[in-house]
Amino acid sequence: MYAILDIETTGGKYNEEGITEIAIHKFDGHEVVDKFISLVNPEKEIQPFVVKLTGINNKMLRTAPKFHEVAKRIVEITENAVLVAHNAQFDYRILRTEFRRLGYDFERKTLCTVDLSKKLIPDAASHSLGKLVRSLGIPVSDRHRANGDALATLKLFKLLLTKDSDKSIIKEIVREESLGELTQRQLDIVESMPTEVGVYYMYNKDGEIIFLGKSNNIKKRVNRHFLKSGEIGRQIQKETKKVTYEKTGNELVALLKENEELIKNKPKYNTRNTPVNSSKKKQRIQINGYKSLSNSLIIVDKGREIGERSAILIKNGFFHGLGYYNLNYQINNIHILESIITPMESSGYTRKIIESYLRDKRVQEIIELKDYE
Repeated sequence: MYAILDIETTGGKYNEEGITEIAIHKFDGHEVVDKFISLVNPEKEIQPFVVKLTGINNKMLRTAPKFHEVAKRIVEITENAVLVAHNAQFDYRILRTEFRRLGYDFERKTLCTVDLSKKLIPDAASHSLGKLVRSLGIPVSDRHRANGDALATLKLFKLLLTKDSDKSIIKEIVREESLGELTQRQLDIVESMPTEVGVYYMYNKDGEIIFLGKSNNIKKRVNRHFLKSGEIGRQIQKETKKVTYEKTGNELVALLKENEELIKNKPKYNTRNTPVNSSKKKQRIQINGYKSLSNSLIIVDKGREIGERSAILIKNGFFHGLGYYNLNYQINNIHILESIITPMESSGYTRKIIESYLRDKRVQEIIELKDYE
């Protein structure tokens, strides 16, 4: 569970700032399950440059609740969650300072989307929130207001989770969690799984992925793992301490993600099912109705939620990667398109996945990019 956070402050000397506005979106990795947004009376004057930047002035805050009046709600919504913020060190320090003034020791794990984006989107011209989300085609409004920036951070974080194909974000969180023995936990795990298409990941106590798979019904497939007999089945049941999943919206994306992540993670219990990537030489993809594909294509299909679409990029005849978008201009603008796409391995096996799928099943649309280089 994550708490996507943004705080606006009065400005001023280090550790003397006061909170003027706070927004928290509790995110389970797939959807927002709770949120808290409020102006806060800092009981001190706001610096003029901050008023100009945020539009929040002293008059607006006179009737706003003071921090001690919202503190309990902040504790509740962030409990058992990892704080996620753009420059998390700043927001976490401000929160801890305010709670310390109340005599309460506020402690949470944190993730910084600045650090994550530097790792997962290293070629971005800037990793500041405004410039980064614009370069990725992420719509944002109310910049420099807590909720506007929190929503932008949430959309960025969802993209980063998608790009994190070796699952380093979740591995680190699982590694730090104190997990008990399974038994009843298995039932809780199965209950938390969706009945939708996607990829699922089974972790041991050290946060290592021991098995991953693709399914059109993740709940049913995970349940089967816990009922399976045989030596490998019993070992997976014994060692699994946590299961996470990623909805993909459609089976083709699930197949490509499964293939890519099996190669990257090499889970020990996937040995019999790991794709034989014997033909690593790139081969042009052939799709009925399109010539040898020296031109480029986007294969468009269902996304993970209403209004979202998946995009699989075939670049000059070769599989390049995949991503998700909400607005058509994100795929019509080549620079933005390449920013939202997670690059993936192109091989004879990925060619086979795509060609076989398109022979047997339908997708929503195939868009030809005639002048793409």
